[in-house]
Amino acid sequence: MIPVKQQNELQRQYPALFDIDSNLNRLVKRIELLSYVNPLNTEKEKHRFFASKCTCEPEFKYPKLKFDPYKLQRLFFSQRLERIEDDTIRKFYQEVVYYYANMIQCIETIGRGKKFYYNSLRVHGTPTEKDVDNARFILHYKDEPTSSDMDKVYSPEEAKTYFEEFAQQYDFPLNIRFSVHIAADAMVSNATKTLFIKKNSKFSKNQLLTLANHEIGVHLVTTYNGLQQPLAIFSNGLPKNVETQEGLAVLSEYMGGALTLKRLKELAYRVMAADSLIKGYSFADTYDLIHGQYKLNRDEAFAITLRAHRGGGFTKDRLYLSGLRKIYRRYQNEEPLDVLLTGKVALDNEQSINYMKSLSLVKPITHKSHSFKQKLNTNATLDFILNNLK
Repeated sequence: MIPVKQQNELQRQYPALFDIDSNLNRLVKRIELLSYVNPLNTEKEKHRFFASKCTCEPEFKYPKLKFDPYKLQRLFFSQRLERIEDDTIRKFYQEVVYYYANMIQCIETIGRGKKFYYNSLRVHGTPTEKDVDNARFILHYKDEPTSSDMDKVYSPEEAKTYFEEFAQQYDFPLNIRFSVHIAADAMVSNATKTLFIKKNSKFSKNQLLTLANHEIGVHLVTTYNGLQQPLAIFSNGLPKNVETQEGLAVLSEYMGGALTLKRLKELAYRVMAADSLIKGYSFADTYDLIHGQYKLNRDEAFAITLRAHRGGGFTKDRLYLSGLRKIYRRYQNEEPLDVLLTGKVALDNEQSINYMKSLSLVKPITHKSHSFKQKLNTNATLDFILNNLK
């Protein structure tokens, strides 16, 4: 944590900036998209979908909003950004306001079909032709032989113990809770600084290592690094941070020796599912693409389809593969990764972050991802694939 004396000096030097940052911090705490977009009745609708022989459209229910979207958006736009005298920082915060205003519109329209989908596009974009080509390139590889490390034999309680032991190498607290209302088997809530574990899941040894490197080794590292910055916006999240953060997290899997071809294919399936949205595919159509055409087993195909269609069409998942491609290229070029661990930041923010460092508004990181210290991956096929992504 930045020393109080130093923080007070910065606040005296930039009073308007810290006032606005503090206001935005209070507002942002009320909106976390992933806490609203995960259905409450997934298991029930999954059973109904399979009972219909995979033809009916699931009718998902979502959490009720805990804020008034119109009032909250108005509060974002009421910030008097003109009070920030520095042009670079003022433009930086303008982008932040627009980003969170779009996020509110996303949350407001969850479960309302195309309205949510178009708002999701504004926040997360849609797969490019290059993304789809990369996904197909990965999917043409034959599955590798499975090992006992891939057998799902560990309970959520055993996963909790594993994550607690893994986190001992990091100097920050690990809060763990169980949930039945998340789409992933485990995920970090940035707002509550909590690692959620899906209560009705089973885990493999490889999956535990993957999730530990991904969720703890990057997502919690950037959460706690962001909290130690003078400006709260670094812990809340900057525009377009998802692609960079997920790219770092999957690179952490790779460097930590957890990434497999099966996992890489999962990211490719997600791109294909996100691409199916722009083609107008229904839930059943996307499921048929992933399960029928690409032959992924029905439970995993359902999970991929759910992640893409939740809310009305959620394109976030297409960013994992493109993020990995960009971050892997940076790693290959031996460019530093520390600046990207400053908080919930994006590659596009690097110049602004370095500028703000020169003003002492950004501090060196406290926590580093231990997986980045040395490459433990020994799978030559993965190296070849990553080196040949467009």
